[in-house]
Amino acid sequence: MLLKLRAEHLKAIASHAVSTYPDECCGILLGKMGGDGKTLVEVWQTENAWTAENSLTDGDEEAAMTKKRRYAIAPVDLLRAQKSACDGDLNVIGFYHSHPDYPAIPSECDRSCAWPQYSYIIVSVTQGRADDFRSWLLDENDRFQPEEIFDIE
Repeated sequence: MLLKLRAEHLKAIASHAVSTYPDECCGILLGKMGGDGKTLVEVWQTENAWTAENSLTDGDEEAAMTKKRRYAIAPVDLLRAQKSACDGDLNVIGFYHSHPDYPAIPSECDRSCAWPQYSYIIVSVTQGRADDFRSWLLDENDRFQPEEIFDIE
């Protein structure tokens, strides 16, 4: 698949990621789905709503995770984005988040919380600077595959 976007979209994501560093940022991608891929139209910044209650396990390691290593999008933010998408003849086509001081490669937690069909942009932020963007798709075997990013400008 192919994710088509504009440089301004990546700049908005990078700016959000840098502003929340050293915590993870997160947001929602609105756009159009087509036979040749997805086209990003709007980047929706959301607050990182992660709390220990978001944990998928009761293990000490998971409970110790903070916004520096996890993110969550509040249901109310997702509902607002879905309504806006419907009003604008768009779809929620994916999500983005940052990895502070870690590569733009999905974690096991990213995989376990992902849904097929959506694009997942991850931006690596190293020492406060956004330095790598990658997009990922979850395949039919629940494994992330790289998704090509294409600048439409």
